[in-house]
Amino acid sequence: MPSNILIKDGDKYGGKYVATKSFKNKKVISFGTDPLKVFEEAKKKGAKDPVIFYVPEKDTVHIY
Repeated sequence: MPSNILIKDGDKYGGKYVATKSFKNKKVISFGTDPLKVFEEAKKKGAKDPVIFYVPEKDTVHIY
């Protein structure tokens, strides 16, 4: 199964919320610690339906 990388340089966004214009356009247009502010900034930059997601800090253990 092929992997789906959402963003490049994920290490520099560790611990932050990131916005891209879409799942296909993976260029980061906004990032920060407040997801609402990230969303609003992405909308101001022209994203109709921005994709917002959290990038965990490097070497963080995740338990599902």
